[in-house]
Amino acid sequence: MDDQLGAATDPRWEAGADLVVVGSGVAGLTAALHARSRGLRVLVVTKAEADDGNTRWAQGGVAVVLPGEHEPGDSVARHVTDTLVAGAGLGEEDAVAAILADGPAAVTRLRRWGAVFDQTAEGVLARGREGGHSAFRVVHAGGDATGAEVERALLACARDGRVPVLERHVAVDALRTPAGAVCGLLVLDADGVPGLLRAPAVLLATGGLGQLYQATSNPEVATGDGLAVALRAGALAADLEFFQFHPTVLYTGRGARGRCPLVTEAVRGEGAVLVDATGARVMAGVHPLADLAPRDVVAAAITRRMAEAPGGVDDHVFLDATHLDAATFRRRFPTVHAACLAEGVDPSRDPIPVAPAAHFSCGGVVSTVDGRTGVTGLYVAGEVARTGLHGANRLASNSLLEGLVVGTRAAEAARVDLAAGRLVSCSAAVAPPTPVVAVAERDSLQRVMSRYAAVGRDAEGLDVVGSVLDLSAVDSPLRTRRLVEDAALTLAARALIAAAAERTESRGCHVRTDYPDVDDRAWRRSLTVRLTPSGQPVLAGPALTREAA
Repeated sequence: MDDQLGAATDPRWEAGADLVVVGSGVAGLTAALHARSRGLRVLVVTKAEADDGNTRWAQGGVAVVLPGEHEPGDSVARHVTDTLVAGAGLGEEDAVAAILADGPAAVTRLRRWGAVFDQTAEGVLARGREGGHSAFRVVHAGGDATGAEVERALLACARDGRVPVLERHVAVDALRTPAGAVCGLLVLDADGVPGLLRAPAVLLATGGLGQLYQATSNPEVATGDGLAVALRAGALAADLEFFQFHPTVLYTGRGARGRCPLVTEAVRGEGAVLVDATGARVMAGVHPLADLAPRDVVAAAITRRMAEAPGGVDDHVFLDATHLDAATFRRRFPTVHAACLAEGVDPSRDPIPVAPAAHFSCGGVVSTVDGRTGVTGLYVAGEVARTGLHGANRLASNSLLEGLVVGTRAAEAARVDLAAGRLVSCSAAVAPPTPVVAVAERDSLQRVMSRYAAVGRDAEGLDVVGSVLDLSAVDSPLRTRRLVEDAALTLAARALIAAAAERTESRGCHVRTDYPDVDDRAWRRSLTVRLTPSGQPVLAGPALTREAA
């Protein structure tokens, strides 16, 4: 959208629904399909094309223990344990158990909606293993194209079910009553013209924050819009300091920017190992699971090894999968194979150059496992939500499962709340003015976040980030999509560094080089963030529990 468009300040058009879903990835489309099946009038809003989100880039699969199709000895309880171990002491056991227990039904429903998963020669679902998992329980599609198949199936089902989708419409701010309940959204259409979507229930499923950093596995739409909308609406956020860097993103040259190709963890699940430029194993002696350790452990180990510059190489290591012949690698990992060939790397003969890159926000808007936030009428699902599932680090392939489960539960919660009269009339709210908020220059923001708030952080560096944001931020009315996105990134960065500066320990994805001790029992609590009336993110104390949210 042209940044010169959208000069109007008053809404020019309106639409209405029972439930507005923001986002067309796995969580948003799952929520919309469930709500539609339960008789609600649903409207999906997405700021780009319907399939431009992060879901289609997910490679590994869906972590789930399916009755009758799981590895002998595996169980949901074992999956819960693996998730809690990966979460480094901050996962909430009841939330983890509730979400993972709903996994089999969610995957069965997805297959009924048309998703096709890979099968073995015996006709049962093929299963892979990824870092942090104690069993082969990751079901996949197209080898390493699971997200693309999930997105395809959900979009086809939505179109067949005539779920309306407003593409190229960006959410700007929540429509609220004088009492603070959410009952709709202010949006900009494809031409930048503001409009109102009135609905007693709004479900944010807007994904994550990958564009905070220069190199990321996320597409360009991952700018934290939903987090910003929720915070301005009065919701709390938690665990934002825990941003997961995927350890193996394809290295495409020094100074790579934007979305970089992922090298799925499942490659290591098939026996690949990480080595440095001298051929020495990176994960030897680091963790009992070695190359299949949780992502935070592997990313930190790679970062430490790069700092040593073995063989004169200080910005990447190598993933050696040459034990797999060309046909096997191409069949099992077609997406990775194609990306490697595009960079002149034959993974059956050459170790794959890889480096950590921004991947997944483990925190987000505080909610229950049913997607309810502390704000009436506002629900969240997927990466934008903090349900207690991930804690300080996400277990591989729990994300698609979370979107399927919590998307369904959040839509059902909205239906129940609407039927019970807990939500407010849309007529009680007046159109909000176009927000005027701090907007930092994106390139400067990404550079300082990548330099000072990535895998390794310290107090001095975090102060630098804050100073750069303060110096580069200018109050601007959110009249274009680019301004909406940059404002969201600015707010997300400020919230993240506020929590990161406060947490004086290293835990999970949060590595403080000035506080290297891991698992300080005094820090086994989450930090919540809220906005002040002036729009500044500040710490609000320990996170709410699932029951209290």
